[in-house]
Amino acid sequence: MSAGVATLEPLQDHLAVVPQCLLGGLQPLDSILIFLAIPGMPPVPIRVLDSESVASVKLRIQRFKGFVITKQRLLFGGHELSHNNSRVRDYGLADGNVLHLVVRLAELHEIVIETAHGKKFRFQVESAHKVGYLKNMIAAQTGEQLESLKDQKLVLGDKELEDHQLITDIAKKGDVVIHLFINQAAKVQTNNIDKETVVKVVTPKENRNLQIDAMNHIDTNSCKHPTVEPIVVNLKVKLSPVIMEMIGTTIAGLENGYLPVMSAEGSGGVYFMKDNSGESCVAVFKPIDEEPMAENNPRGFPLSVDGEGLKRGTLVGEGALREVAAYLLDHPTDGCKSDGAEGFSGVPPTALVRSFHKGKEIKIGSLQMYVQNRGSCEDMGSQAFPVKEVHKIAVLDIRLANADRHAGNILVCQDGDHLQLVPIDHGYCFPEKFEDCTFEWLYWPQAREPFSTETLAYIKSLAGVEDIALLKFHGWELSPQCARVLQVSTMLLKKGAERGLTAYDIGNLMCREVVTRKSEIESLMEEAEDYFLPGTSEETFLETLSEIMDGYLDKVLPGQLR
Repeated sequence: MSAGVATLEPLQDHLAVVPQCLLGGLQPLDSILIFLAIPGMPPVPIRVLDSESVASVKLRIQRFKGFVITKQRLLFGGHELSHNNSRVRDYGLADGNVLHLVVRLAELHEIVIETAHGKKFRFQVESAHKVGYLKNMIAAQTGEQLESLKDQKLVLGDKELEDHQLITDIAKKGDVVIHLFINQAAKVQTNNIDKETVVKVVTPKENRNLQIDAMNHIDTNSCKHPTVEPIVVNLKVKLSPVIMEMIGTTIAGLENGYLPVMSAEGSGGVYFMKDNSGESCVAVFKPIDEEPMAENNPRGFPLSVDGEGLKRGTLVGEGALREVAAYLLDHPTDGCKSDGAEGFSGVPPTALVRSFHKGKEIKIGSLQMYVQNRGSCEDMGSQAFPVKEVHKIAVLDIRLANADRHAGNILVCQDGDHLQLVPIDHGYCFPEKFEDCTFEWLYWPQAREPFSTETLAYIKSLAGVEDIALLKFHGWELSPQCARVLQVSTMLLKKGAERGLTAYDIGNLMCREVVTRKSEIESLMEEAEDYFLPGTSEETFLETLSEIMDGYLDKVLPGQLR
């Protein structure tokens, strides 16, 4: 929905049916009427105070029945309202403006179909779909055409399910087993199936990695066997065995007919790629044309009008490059990544690939190794996370000036009694400015603990100029602005760690407390720019900033910031 719907007159008819929790009842002098643009729904009026905080607005939306608030994003003017402490007026909202609400409203349920001989089919079905839709999904997945839906019969307990029944009515019963009976005359059969197939409904709580059928997003009509191949710009680049194995396993799954399935998580198109058995996920594919605010985004984000991404200082269509760059710059402690050794922060192996159907290029995007996990950090309290694990995430985010680090994009993995954190979703790293830097771990107690000797040694080994050269070697030459931010963030991390500052101390210097107040690192850069004459080299600017930063940090005591 475009901002063109932000005219007050045609929207007034909706006011009578809006809950008072959104309109706010009384109308103080500084109140304004804005509209929530929600995909698939009429614009929803909401009255707010221009002095009200973003957090307060989100809370009121949360109280509006039916919204899944943990997945809520608010956008205005093409950018996310990410600073909860900022006021509505700080973002320039005024009467009649449209505030885009991006939220997963539909509940999804995973349907696992098992034949008597152990063959499995998995689907993700929205609660609003009907049993008849599930039958069609079964036929589509098997690649056959049923003569009619009467060839299939779904039975729950001792009652046959009708085609018009909703999936939500089935899922309410919890973890239930449905029996699928197929007439022997039907074309869809498995050898020696003995007429019976088991259908198991798993509720969303039991499966973190929710998926939905993705055939409407990735065109598969042109070929039975889609495939992918790596994009290598520099012929001197040798992909690691880990990357090649991931790509090979992905191709094997596609050739066996297991199409990509779209995750219910994420702001853009996120597709799970299966292995050759179809039972396990091997990789996650993110096409560049389905990024937030890109032309084919499936999540309801408005189209970018100026090319800038959801976070300030990023461009739409560069998310895949940033995903790959985060992996490349996540150096192992021994500095050797050519053999696929895990990096210090544990970013999963990631490569830039293109998808083909019989030689026809369909999609370009990032392919990242799928990581088995217990969920994300938002599913559990931060107290359980080891200090070392939090610090390795913090070091990565500070270096890369991550503009989108929240608990939902840190996976939690279990290795015996040890919890391991795995960072994902790095499409908003390497911005051209620090304005939207966001680190949720700032609020975790581990961030206030001192770095270990191992972590300090790793930080000391980092070099921004070498990182820029490495990315260029792999085919991505950072813009001057992105390169400057990377060098400055690395400089701040190294100088701060050397002086005994914690991740909390350093992160606070990079993140704005409210949207209208510059962070300390932005202020230091402005001071250096005042000494920066036209024609002066970038090296001279960085030397000037280094001296200014030294003077500032020498006055900062660990743990004293905010």
